[in-house]
Amino acid sequence: MKSNSGLAIQFATALLEKVGVPEANATRTARAIVASDAWGNASHGLMRLPFYLKRIEFGGVDAQAQLRTISQRGAIHALDGQDGLGHWQLWEAAELGVQRAKEFGISLISIKNSSHCGALGVYLYPALDAGQIALIFTNGPAVMPAVGGKTPLLSTSPIAAGIPAKEAMIIDLSTSTVARGKIAAAAKSGGEIPIGWAVDSAGNPITDAKAALHGMLAPLGGAKGFALGLMVEALSAGLSGGALSTQVPDMFNDNDDTKPQSISHTVITIDPNDLGDSASYSDFELMATQIKESGGRVPGAKRVHPNQIDNLEIEIADAVRTDLTNWSKKLEVNPLT
Repeated sequence: MKSNSGLAIQFATALLEKVGVPEANATRTARAIVASDAWGNASHGLMRLPFYLKRIEFGGVDAQAQLRTISQRGAIHALDGQDGLGHWQLWEAAELGVQRAKEFGISLISIKNSSHCGALGVYLYPALDAGQIALIFTNGPAVMPAVGGKTPLLSTSPIAAGIPAKEAMIIDLSTSTVARGKIAAAAKSGGEIPIGWAVDSAGNPITDAKAALHGMLAPLGGAKGFALGLMVEALSAGLSGGALSTQVPDMFNDNDDTKPQSISHTVITIDPNDLGDSASYSDFELMATQIKESGGRVPGAKRVHPNQIDNLEIEIADAVRTDLTNWSKKLEVNPLT
């Protein structure tokens, strides 16, 4: 069933406020969540909201958390998320990264003790709006084994990068064969997944989505995907001193709802103007043009800015709508129509 994105943002904001999230943080989080649905990435959208609400109720997420500065040196800023929602925290880190890059030409902002943040590409836009490049890394619960290994060591280890052409080039992908949220979405509807997405501890393929949600995900491109995932782990949890993926509780495990995830995020922001040659922007534009002239599609070209999604039509799966309706009754919020 379809809904209006603006109404969905208001609805998600109301639910988050009801469980104690301050208005500004609730609004920013709701916008980041609905942006995923607006982009057709339902696996990281409203489907996840009931998990966040439940984790807040059980104490795994602190609704009142703030971003606390741990240390600051020049262009480097380390933050502690105090077990808060990752969405608003990573957006604020991205905005801080822009400010620092304007001053120093490049910046690195790290957050430890945060939570899941949804689609990583959302947080590229503060840099893109400022004509800057952004690189973002985050970790999560361990689901990906080393090639030949039988134990999950890394999360899906997503990477996002934004390149400021007139039509921004946006790279947003997991280093596992598929994002875990896609498996969660399939599990929600009781479906199956293709062979090659997930395996059990013996290396046997799993096609049942519910079983795969608690199995292991194959690295993208085999050893190359694992190597990229290892880089992401080092640049997020390793760099911040936060929990490694093997120590991160799983939002899809009810037994972990009381446990803070201690997820880490890192934002690296680069101002091309400080490299001494503003012709970089012409090169970025040429890259995008060459892609289109070759018959290809510029990555992220169809994505709408998260601050401009207020009047779009989004699709919400029946099972997700049922969950959201149950939460609206529980929290005494008008249901999403």
